[in-house]
Amino acid sequence: MKKILLCKETDPRETRTALIPDDVKKLAAMGYEITVVKGTGAKSGFDDEDYKKAGAALVSTNEEGYKGKDIVLRILKPESIKGIEKDTLHLSYLDPFNEKKLLGEMAKAGLQAVSLEMIPRTTLAQKMDVQSSQTSLAGYAAVVNAAARLPKILPMMVTPSGTINPARVFVIGVGVAGLQAIATAKRLGARVDAFDTRPVVEEQVKSLGASFVKIDLGEMGQTDQGYAKELTPEQVKKQQEAQAKVCERSDIVITTAKVFGRKAPRLIGNDVLDRMKPGAVVVDMAVSTGGNVEGSKLFEEVVRDNGVIIMSGDMLERQVPYDASKMLSGNFTAFLTHFYDKESKEFKVNLDDEIMKGCLLTKDGSIIHERFK
Repeated sequence: MKKILLCKETDPRETRTALIPDDVKKLAAMGYEITVVKGTGAKSGFDDEDYKKAGAALVSTNEEGYKGKDIVLRILKPESIKGIEKDTLHLSYLDPFNEKKLLGEMAKAGLQAVSLEMIPRTTLAQKMDVQSSQTSLAGYAAVVNAAARLPKILPMMVTPSGTINPARVFVIGVGVAGLQAIATAKRLGARVDAFDTRPVVEEQVKSLGASFVKIDLGEMGQTDQGYAKELTPEQVKKQQEAQAKVCERSDIVITTAKVFGRKAPRLIGNDVLDRMKPGAVVVDMAVSTGGNVEGSKLFEEVVRDNGVIIMSGDMLERQVPYDASKMLSGNFTAFLTHFYDKESKEFKVNLDDEIMKGCLLTKDGSIIHERFK
């Protein structure tokens, strides 16, 4: 398997590409034969000529490119798999917990479907971890977006006219996105508080110059994938009550709390939003999975009667497509390099490898992953 097709994304909101020309050049030098659909990199700053110079062939459409390809790369789950040939290895986000019908169709078509979300979060697979690379950029964008909407500046400023106190930023959820949000807010001069259900992240928060909000929720921890464990209803209520006090005094609140494969926990309700300052900004980065904030809307901004602004924080990495594509391309390239057999000069699907075992969902006409069988 060495013939690769790089697809053009069909969602008009998508700005990224799965491979940039520099990585196409690296893969071509290894022995991969790469075909790129025209216009694939246009929104992220890479034109067709860049891909051609890197050694790729060009085709006009995804459907035209499917023929004779061993590997298909794209970012979002496919709207249709028509035309993709049997035994093709298909790599993309697949949203497997919510796309059972698509998985069934891919299995029936004999595809080998790799879900990017399911790549294990291990040290060895770190270079392939699209979740970390993209949510890090989203955390940065969340702060920049909120700062642009806030009717005040973030840093402290001493002027002849008087002193301006720093804005207060509260980050809920200290995963990859949360850590980047904290770091960005601190660089911009804000006073930052942060909370996570995992006490183990307290030192990371403090190392970035932020204050860790301590809430005793009883026994807590994280999954083997590094995600926070789901809270009980009693723990959620206790967390909400303690967080409300911090939200009231904050100018910006950024929520990043997601539970992989489940609906996002509701952390901020209308009762808290009612008590926040006029002009305060809340960014809900879990809006696509149900939302941490009551009243948040996917891809929309909501301005409440009391002047509090609720911003959608979904897919913010699309706002920085050049760097998002560069990081995403690095993830894809690491995956394709890891499973490249130097002797045969081909990609090998090795189910004895823990990484492949963790993310390959369909093969030989069946759903083979234990979590989705």
